[in-house]
Amino acid sequence: MNTALLLWTIVFSSISMGYFMYGKKRASLVIRYTGVTLILFPYFINDSFVLVLVGLILVVLPKLVTRYI
Repeated sequence: MNTALLLWTIVFSSISMGYFMYGKKRASLVIRYTGVTLILFPYFINDSFVLVLVGLILVVLPKLVTRYI
């Protein structure tokens, strides 16, 4: 594991904590489960570019889903 992966994991884990707490407060399953997914997905990805790409998609996902539902 290199330094970039470690730093991006910390960034996405911090965002995920906020998503999880906000989703719990609003009782939104989409936001809450996105927070859990943001915590877990870095364990399965070993490339920095893919990690950032998937992380950004997951960060934007609740905004898109809640807007159109």
